[in-house]
Amino acid sequence: MILIAIGANLPGPDGEGPLATCRWAVEQIAAIPGITVEAVSHWYESAPVPPSGQPPYINGVVRATGAISPEALLAALQQIEARAGRVRTVANAARPLDLDIVAMGACVRAAPDPILPHPRAEARAFVLLPVRDVAPGWRDPHSGRSVDDLVAGVADQVIHRLAPS
Repeated sequence: MILIAIGANLPGPDGEGPLATCRWAVEQIAAIPGITVEAVSHWYESAPVPPSGQPPYINGVVRATGAISPEALLAALQQIEARAGRVRTVANAARPLDLDIVAMGACVRAAPDPILPHPRAEARAFVLLPVRDVAPGWRDPHSGRSVDDLVAGVADQVIHRLAPS
């Protein structure tokens, strides 16, 4: 099981809002050779982490399967981000699209990039709530903790599920 986090808080190059960009990203992920998208979470709105004066983020998670290396998947995701207008500047800058590999099966690795599972996923409600939508039985392969246990640890973070549209 491959879990990919999707987030955006700026309009894309076509002027569409972050939610439209996130939905577009799902289509682009599904077009990566060797990847099959199995499920897409609900969409959520949350404040930037760490707190800043940026607009709120729209976030979700895709559950996929496929035979692809972590390096090849990371490269494909970064190409999608670039097509959406992302320019890497400073850490945690506002962006039209952010794609992160949360986990790839039981893979645990500290190097090379991507680090798996994502090193900050367990501390972010905007990742964990969508993960629970698409993979309710998921366990962090590094810590072994269940997604429900991890969600309980971020209960103080403000996040709202968007109504389906």
